Amino acid sequence: MFYPIAIEAGDSEHAYGVTVPDLPGCFSAGDTLDEAIANAKEAITGHIVLSVELGHDIPAVSTVEALAANPDYADYTWALVDVDVIRLLGGLEKINVMLPLPKSLIDRIDRCVASHPEFKSRSGFLAQAALERITAL
Repeated sequence: MFYPIAIEAGDSEHAYGVTVPDLPGCFSAGDTLDEAIANAKEAITGHIVLSVELGHDIPAVSTVEALAANPDYADYTWALVDVDVIRLLGGLEKINVMLPLPKSLIDRIDRCVASHPEFKSRSGFLAQAALERITAL
């Protein structure tokens, strides 16, 4: 999933501050913009792992456009951080599922996976789609 992060500008005396609006209480910082973004990924990962351990649901991911409209973030810079949430949800289990799908839909899924390597496989695509649908409820 791509998590939007709000970055508060730093200067020679202050680090860049990072807030993850979709994960209340998830903050980070860095002396450079690149470091702030990298540290944000670590913060998001730790936040999700802890949430899963506590049995909390992972909130849905917002769009940058929706978040940037909030006046609280008027002077912030936005970036997206890619986090493999599926791997953070706990131990992986293999299941066999028979899905009667039209060939044209299977072909579209396969084309999507081929052009978006973050899914890694057809199963990865379906797992990500399921997670996004569940978090949107």
